[in-house]
Amino acid sequence: MPSLNAHARRAAIAARIDTDREVDFASLAEEFGVSEMTIRRDIERLEDQGIARRVLGGAIAFGGKSTEPSFAARAAEAADEKIHIASAVADLLHPQETVILDSGSTVLAVARALRGRGLGLTVITPSVLVAVELADEPDTTILLTGGKVRPGELSLIGAEAEDFYLRYNCDTYVMGIAGVDGKRGASEYHREEGNVKQAAMRSADRVIVAADATKLGRVQLINVAPPSEISVLVTDGPPDHPTLETLRDRGVQVVCVDAARPGTRPTAAG
Repeated sequence: MPSLNAHARRAAIAARIDTDREVDFASLAEEFGVSEMTIRRDIERLEDQGIARRVLGGAIAFGGKSTEPSFAARAAEAADEKIHIASAVADLLHPQETVILDSGSTVLAVARALRGRGLGLTVITPSVLVAVELADEPDTTILLTGGKVRPGELSLIGAEAEDFYLRYNCDTYVMGIAGVDGKRGASEYHREEGNVKQAAMRSADRVIVAADATKLGRVQLINVAPPSEISVLVTDGPPDHPTLETLRDRGVQVVCVDAARPGTRPTAAG
């Protein structure tokens, strides 16, 4: 690309952010023939103008960290991949465990994968949808947290939902999450959802994060868990994804499923 002055370069970057919704410093630096530090200064100016928001390694369109896709949209996204992830998560659970099943579309798929397995679980959940999914499962006890119903999600949030977990000592927490980063760990769009997730983590001995490949490398607004608090990550992302390599180095067990090849066994490392 021909050399541009600062004003023209920032206008071009703003147009790219508006179209792609997210950009990274390294790619922009290479494209415009300037240093990453120059791109960072450009992004800072665009952030001052309300056009962009800086994130780890790049920037997103302003408001990107606070705008959560609808439940229906998330359920439709990577639906086949979530089925494979859900099956791999279900394989990690043991008979008679007390398991917290989170809200969200991926963990709802886990609830469906548990049907017919005869594990005799005690399930604690803040998700009305998960509770309904497993309500008639033989030898399964369902405990639905209290709290305020969040429209669309049909999840329970607020102080009542958080305090519910103080009563129980649980074996495993299966967490759905909006973003997983090698350094920042798990993060979420919604503050009250994040608070409920943290309360659930405190009552569980093991935390399994279920996240499809679109969540890898993403950092959302609310910090939920650093890598040190994640026991296992189950994903359909490629084993050599930089986020997965960093998480392995930080002691997280990573289980990769290959949704493209039915019957392929998950691979574990870390």
